[in-house]
Amino acid sequence: MSQNPNLFLSVGKQVKDEYGRAVGKVASFSMTPSGKFDAVFVEFNSGRFSKQPIEQLKFNGAEVTFISTTKSQASVLCDQIPLIWRKDQALKDLSEKKKISAEMYQEIHNSFNGIINQLKKDAQILSEEIADQTACCEEEIKAMSYAILNLELEHEIGKIDEESYKSAFTMLQESLKRATAEKTELEQAKNKLSNIMLGDSLAPTQKTKTSVEFPMETKAELPEPPVVVYVKEVGKAGI
Repeated sequence: MSQNPNLFLSVGKQVKDEYGRAVGKVASFSMTPSGKFDAVFVEFNSGRFSKQPIEQLKFNGAEVTFISTTKSQASVLCDQIPLIWRKDQALKDLSEKKKISAEMYQEIHNSFNGIINQLKKDAQILSEEIADQTACCEEEIKAMSYAILNLELEHEIGKIDEESYKSAFTMLQESLKRATAEKTELEQAKNKLSNIMLGDSLAPTQKTKTSVEFPMETKAELPEPPVVVYVKEVGKAGI
């Protein structure tokens, strides 16, 4: 990112995640001897201080956004794994065309295999982390759905006044939208990782002598997560 001295104006400003949730505040910056911004010290809402790489935060005027490490890691893996496959296949083609020695081919092929195996382990670990985060989103969505239902019931029988109802309803709906958006993006990231791993299992049968292509990920649209909520337009609910 560009090194902007005005980043110091972000000290004390609120940090939000990509879905608009407040997660903490900017406490300070770390700089290299040459004067470049290197990291950001963030005080999270839990009270914990943490040093975050400057790339993990996006600065847009007074707005500071914390970028999801999960999605960025998934994106990197989805780029790296197919790239190594393609290089390994191109190496095999060169060997079959007698452009490199068998010894050189085996040495580099073994190196590529080692990299692929490590990337696959990283992808599996990340996939499990995404599954855990998705489960948390599902629990949050379920809890908010029940909260909206109970809010509607209490409002219908006159136990909650109109002003309080509107405020609570808006808050819950916005939270529900954020949780649903996060769940959808997590599922998309996990789906991309799964497609990459599936491509790995199919690759030996799909490669030809002259091909350097790798199996492309399926680009099917993921369905919207099933959220059943009784929604009433604010201001038109009667007792």
